[in-house]
Amino acid sequence: MADIPVYLIAGFLDAGKTNFINGILEDGFARQDRTLLLCCEEGEEEYNPKALDNVTVITIEDEEELKCSYLKELEKKYRPQQVLIEYNGMWQMERLYREVLPANWVLYQIMTMVEASTFDLYAKNMGQLMMEKITNADMLVFNRCTPELRDSLRKRNLRMVNRRADIFLENVDGSSEDYLTGDECPFDLNQDVIDIPDDDFGVWYVDVMDHPDRYDGKLVHMKLIMCHSKKYPGIHCPGRFAMVCCENDVQFLGLIAKGDTLDQYENRDWIEVTARMSAEKHKAYKGVGPVMNVLSVAPCEKPAQEVVTF
Repeated sequence: MADIPVYLIAGFLDAGKTNFINGILEDGFARQDRTLLLCCEEGEEEYNPKALDNVTVITIEDEEELKCSYLKELEKKYRPQQVLIEYNGMWQMERLYREVLPANWVLYQIMTMVEASTFDLYAKNMGQLMMEKITNADMLVFNRCTPELRDSLRKRNLRMVNRRADIFLENVDGSSEDYLTGDECPFDLNQDVIDIPDDDFGVWYVDVMDHPDRYDGKLVHMKLIMCHSKKYPGIHCPGRFAMVCCENDVQFLGLIAKGDTLDQYENRDWIEVTARMSAEKHKAYKGVGPVMNVLSVAPCEKPAQEVVTF
């Protein structure tokens, strides 16, 4: 049975999903291959009929209708070569992955649309629904950005929660720009010792992983949990536990560390570290990554908030 690529367009109502789909259809996305378009949320915008000559549109109004058996029926009837899904912003995406998509429907790309002016409101009131769309996206587009909204979004450093996504800011005048400018740095690199506050470890971790050269030769100071790698015996990788999306999504963020006294500490011991950073090639990174050359280490009290949040 041939695989069918699935392109998922996610986001809340009025985020610009339909306009985005119109754009890719009008650019010839579905001109050659039979396309099934599942519309799970109807807003004010409509699909451009001139771009639907090779597209079958199926409206799904109730989440209970979205079942694997139903999708197999649609596949048999319409024989699509690719599928687009305009997903309802109030429906959880995990159910789609785990229960709904047939085995041969391969999720190729998740594109999340966000109305920039409502992002903070949705993130505050519907955090889990919003964050799953952010963290799972391969491409993230913030629509209708003003200069103030662009600055606000960049200050949030969204690379903390999704390091792989391509992020774009669509401006109110129709122009577009990359989220990253290449100049962002959340810490003052001119300090003699860069002190990483307990609550900002996640910010620093994302930045140092993305830009290990930026911190090469810099002194840093922070509190960490000791960890001795099981995968790479003899390698120390202290770090912090971080809640990326929700309580069920806690990950350990560790960095390679070198130092003569690190083996004196047990796993999960809290330590206070001063280290000189270097950018080195290491098998654990499968390339170049940040290495902490520890100059001083001592036991310490755990911080008030043990788990880092973004």
